[in-house]
Amino acid sequence: MYRHLLKCCLVALALSLRITELAQADYDYTTLNVPGGSPTLAQGINDAGQIVGFYFEASREHGFLREADGTYTTLDVPGARYTSASGINGSGQIVGFYGSFGGDHGFLRDVDGTYTTLDLPGAINTYPQAINDLGQIVGQCDGVHGFVLDADGTYTLFDVPGAYRTVATGINGSGQIVGYYEDPVVHGFLLDADGTLTPLDFPGATATSAAGINRYGQIVGGYRDSSGRDSGFLLNIDGTYTPFAVPGALDTDAYGINDAGQSVGYYWEGAGEPQAFVATPQ
Repeated sequence: MYRHLLKCCLVALALSLRITELAQADYDYTTLNVPGGSPTLAQGINDAGQIVGFYFEASREHGFLREADGTYTTLDVPGARYTSASGINGSGQIVGFYGSFGGDHGFLRDVDGTYTTLDLPGAINTYPQAINDLGQIVGQCDGVHGFVLDADGTYTLFDVPGAYRTVATGINGSGQIVGYYEDPVVHGFLLDADGTLTPLDFPGATATSAAGINRYGQIVGGYRDSSGRDSGFLLNIDGTYTPFAVPGALDTDAYGINDAGQSVGYYWEGAGEPQAFVATPQ
């Protein structure tokens, strides 16, 4: 499906014209903190409200899984120097990466708690970012190329034409992929399953990155304005952008969205450490 991606042309945005109330909705924000961990950063959320990310404890990075009832489970790949969880699908499968003395490796944590290493052939570092309900995984390798890992174990590299860095950060059940690229300006992108590649730029922003996409095609991400402030955004299916930020925060970065429109990410209130949040539409 994705083998022709290197031949894709940039095309104009052509999203559905259906309008939902979510784009105009306000959010209730909840700060997330792994007990004893500092800081805590959230990166993915599924429809059951399970959230994954990473936190630091005694200068070591650990992944975490937060259940909808607020219970936290630490995620550490056996023998790893550090572990970071990035995405979770509806079945509870989790992807992320871990560090060893030989480089950074991707992992898949199945629902039974077993870990499988994911290494793109020939790559030194592999960083899975998201997994959909079909088991397709997207991410980036060696800080340069985006990739898709299909459920049959096939890896496909892709690069936005003209960009020197491409990072895939989200994928939904329809095979739509989002992420960002640098040329050298940072732009978000939407890659449809037919290979159509659309750049995404928040109006007036100096940098835009798309991070997550749900089944309806709603996209969350972050942008930087001319003052250097980072805020989150929701790109609705009618093509309109709605900015959002944690109240009182200096910077807000959004990373994941589920089908209910809940978003996760982290924010900064000042010069201190970032804090994770989940934003729920009112």
